[in-house]
Amino acid sequence: MSNRHLARTIILQTLYQWDFNKEKNEQIPFILNNNLKNFAPGIDDQDFIQKIINGIIENIKEIDECIQKYAPEWPIENITIIDRNILRIGFYELKFSLEIPPKVAINESIELAKAFGGSSSGKFVNGVLGTFYKNNFKK
Repeated sequence: MSNRHLARTIILQTLYQWDFNKEKNEQIPFILNNNLKNFAPGIDDQDFIQKIINGIIENIKEIDECIQKYAPEWPIENITIIDRNILRIGFYELKFSLEIPPKVAINESIELAKAFGGSSSGKFVNGVLGTFYKNNFKK
């Protein structure tokens, strides 16, 4: 598993735990440190992880609005916690992170959905992020 893929897995685990427990933002550092210690000791991409998590939390309202816009039949609270947080990672990387190529962001999100989501999660994530990509990147 590449470092960035492992980093996204840690990001997903952290966001999932935070979202599941309805924790406050100040709890995220504790959750993240615990996940790093237990699942990725010695990972050298901690700055990347911290940047993505902070970016998602700082922009969560706008990210969730994008999810609602591009998955209109699915109210945000009805999307499974795992799929919701995979979409948050994908939308953050597509909309706010200039260092991640859009196709890489989409592909990584799909891989997370296949690994951690339900049987249709990969298709769902691909459809939502793919529609955003077509409407915002394709000319």
